[in-house]
Amino acid sequence: MSEREAAQHPRAFEPVTALITLVVSLLGAAIGIHMITTLGVAPNTSVIGAVIAMLIGRVGFAGLHRMRDVNRQNLVQSSISGATFAAANSLLTPIAIPYLFGRPELVWPMLLGASLGLAIDVYVLYRAYGSRFLPASAAWPPGVAAAETIKAGDQGGKQAVVLIGGGVVGFVASLLGLPMSAAGIAMIGNMWALLMFAAGLLIAQYAPGLLDVDLGALYVPHGVMVGAGVVALVQIVLIMAGKQTARQAARARELEEAAQEDPALAPTVTDAMLRRALTSGFGLFFLGAVLLALVGGMWTQLPWWGLLGFALFAAFAAIVHELIVGLAAMHAGWFPAFAVTLIFLILGLLLHFPAVPLALLIGYCASTGPAFADMGYDFKAGWILRRSHRPYTAFELEGRREQLKASILGFVMAIGLVALVWPSLFADGNVPPTSQVYADTISAGLSDPSVLINLLIWAIPGAIVQIIGGPGRQMGILLATGLLVATPNAGWLVLIALLGRVVWQRWRGATGEQEVALVGAGLIAGDSVHSVGTMIWKH
Repeated sequence: MSEREAAQHPRAFEPVTALITLVVSLLGAAIGIHMITTLGVAPNTSVIGAVIAMLIGRVGFAGLHRMRDVNRQNLVQSSISGATFAAANSLLTPIAIPYLFGRPELVWPMLLGASLGLAIDVYVLYRAYGSRFLPASAAWPPGVAAAETIKAGDQGGKQAVVLIGGGVVGFVASLLGLPMSAAGIAMIGNMWALLMFAAGLLIAQYAPGLLDVDLGALYVPHGVMVGAGVVALVQIVLIMAGKQTARQAARARELEEAAQEDPALAPTVTDAMLRRALTSGFGLFFLGAVLLALVGGMWTQLPWWGLLGFALFAAFAAIVHELIVGLAAMHAGWFPAFAVTLIFLILGLLLHFPAVPLALLIGYCASTGPAFADMGYDFKAGWILRRSHRPYTAFELEGRREQLKASILGFVMAIGLVALVWPSLFADGNVPPTSQVYADTISAGLSDPSVLINLLIWAIPGAIVQIIGGPGRQMGILLATGLLVATPNAGWLVLIALLGRVVWQRWRGATGEQEVALVGAGLIAGDSVHSVGTMIWKH
């Protein structure tokens, strides 16, 4: 066994690594806070973190040369992206809801609840990642982009040229207004899932003009997501119970055979471990909701059975929200967190939740999902960088644990920064636009019964498509994601990239598959760099 193979994975709490991680995490949290309050979105900063770590590794003193190690660079990119999404999506967005609702005294209780939601969110992903439900071998496209960026910086050569070429194309096309991340994702993800993603994007783009209908006003995308989400939940339960269709059993046998040649393809989390992860996650979400209710003073507004109902619904909403967002992120690289939260807001209104408890419930629900998805990307990047190591399993689990520790450092910085800056931000009117939508919707209420009817009607096609695709493809979830994201021209880019992927792979064989993945990673990286750079330059 070589020295490289015998080496331990670098530790996240090594003094130099931890210091760099904290500084970079602070940068990521600041970027996330600024962007979510100015443009309403939080960029993926993982590639930025990887590049920063590479540059630091070129310094030859104070032990900084150790950052040349790709696994240390991966720890840094894990922390910065985690801090960005945590600060923007999981913390600032939830705490702005009670503030905008006219109850600023509930911001601190909501920050506590959102921090708990973030922590439980990450715990569930850590325990469930590598299972049949959330396999490391799935797409997780931004994670591929981060990993390929790190590999290209380490290895150079043809791979670096292909990746840089894709990055240049992605950057230039993004300057022209084209969402090149969509094309990059199509070169990496599951083809059937992405076909449905493209279908959703194209329907959302052209249906309003051709049919003269507002899909959002009719709650068509939301209904499709509800139907697909219910079926996805049933599929999760069946996996946890060990139930398999004939197709799934055949696929499992194929994976077992492939894992004999490549141990990295074997699940590291059994179905029993997955079951414990999700059930314990639900229990923790329930306890977190109880604490939020008590700290938020809901015991003065609700009887004991009302508090119990609140906690049960909040726990259910939180775990379903994170799973749906995670599945969409795993296949498409985009997650419809706002739309899925809005679905539970509508359900809460239909169930006649009081306004203040509903505002806290929606904040709690919104705190889950983005960090779950982002850590999935980070673990995917680590999996790619570690998969050739032998022995594999112990090193992979060790590396995953160190990534969790690095991400925790990022989350701590995010929580601290949000707690420090929210009073001045909110006082100046700097709030996430999605929080304003949630607060306005709660204030307006829901008196139109046709909303529920539309949700139920459009849940049917969403459920059917999800059943057809099965848990491995998540076609219903991706169809709904495309309808909800509705980015102009992204559907055409996905279709063109899928066609180019098929043609190139048939011409070049196995080599073509790797080249296509590198180009896709480059497109995503170039688009991300342009997005972050433009936001910083303008704001």
